[in-house]
Amino acid sequence: MSLLTDDPIMNAPNKQQEKDRATRNRLSSVATAIHLLKAFTESEVEIGVSALAKRLKVAKSTVHRLAQTLVAEGLLEQNPQTERYRLGVGLFALGTLVRRRMDLPNEARPHLFDLRKLTGETIILGIPSDGEVMHIYDLESPQALAMKSELGARKPAYCSAVGRAIFAFAPPSVVDDILSGPLKRRTPKSVTDPERLRAIFAEVRERGFAFEDEENEPGIRGIAAPVRDSTGAVIGAVGIAGPLQRLTMETLESFSQPLLAAVATISSRLGYTAAYHHDLGS
Repeated sequence: MSLLTDDPIMNAPNKQQEKDRATRNRLSSVATAIHLLKAFTESEVEIGVSALAKRLKVAKSTVHRLAQTLVAEGLLEQNPQTERYRLGVGLFALGTLVRRRMDLPNEARPHLFDLRKLTGETIILGIPSDGEVMHIYDLESPQALAMKSELGARKPAYCSAVGRAIFAFAPPSVVDDILSGPLKRRTPKSVTDPERLRAIFAEVRERGFAFEDEENEPGIRGIAAPVRDSTGAVIGAVGIAGPLQRLTMETLESFSQPLLAAVATISSRLGYTAAYHHDLGS
């Protein structure tokens, strides 16, 4: 006999239970997929469905369904001869992204110190993060009046020099997403018009570096230039920032050459060869 009635109040707990059960099932599938990927080792690079099912203590049908999903996403491959599964190149691509982030601060570090010694200002290393910029290295100026920055701080992509230096080179779809959202005016000087920002991004691409003039924080000016990896993709940017009392736009302009030299060296350490990518038309 069904316990369901026409009374929505009596039915509500059952509907909630169904929703909770569906959520648990989804989480269980994700956990099983993770355990499936972790089952592969250097000594066992290919594993069949039966062995995976036994190891994970789930039905063969479950392993087959998850494996096919992972194959479709490039995280697994299936050997056509043995029908066993092995880790896919999609995982290598993800691991490469992590490696790049690990290598970037290590390769950049000595050059960031050199820039701070040369300019006397705060030096920032930022990377793209969900349409924003995250500071992963900050060297604060030794001067009493200086820009204060925090490791892990997030800044907008559209009004900071580091953000502009990165996202001016981003794919059009990424730029469209950033400029289609609400653009908060952080200071009276902030540019929030999408077309003006597109023009600013174009200028950054032309000259190779970006400015900010009290557009992200009142009283702060900055300049930044992009860092590229071995594929030519922009994976971060180095910025120089400080108070407007010391940093005229002419002073910032004078920092452009040592800044460009620093990011060129960092990029080359990450495998970027400018001449090669120029020949390819990048």
